[in-house]
Amino acid sequence: MTLVDELLAANEAYVAGFSASGLKVRPIRHLAVLTCMDSRYTAQGVMGFALGDVHVIRNAGGRVTSDAIRSLALSAALLGTRGCIVIHHTNCGLFGATNEGLRRAVLEYSGATTDIEDFHPIADLDESVREDVERLRARPEFPSDYEIVGFTYDVETGRLRHIV
Repeated sequence: MTLVDELLAANEAYVAGFSASGLKVRPIRHLAVLTCMDSRYTAQGVMGFALGDVHVIRNAGGRVTSDAIRSLALSAALLGTRGCIVIHHTNCGLFGATNEGLRRAVLEYSGATTDIEDFHPIADLDESVREDVERLRARPEFPSDYEIVGFTYDVETGRLRHIV
């Protein structure tokens, strides 16, 4: 079985139990979540949200990058979100990394030099959450009543910890 065959078979099983056709594009809770792409958790599951409750933006580290800002700004301006939850997590692959080390890893993997200037490595987990919340709060795309909060998630216990 090829990868495509495997994916289509899994999709058929999903379709058999599909019940989300009535959901709207606007998230029910008027919230967005910015978090890591880590496969050990789902943003909705960590906070008890269901499908359709929140927008979820995921990238390496759950960092505030220009693309994350773009997605969050559109989520707010066009789709009614009024707040963002930033979540970073323990044992992240970016923790303790450096931009140079990450560039080297990409080079070793691909054989190509990357033009990515900042991989947004994490030196201090709590501080990275504070930095990203402050980056969002400083952006003109989000009015003063747009609520931004930050947490860390422990991948070993499943527990959220409020940081800011």
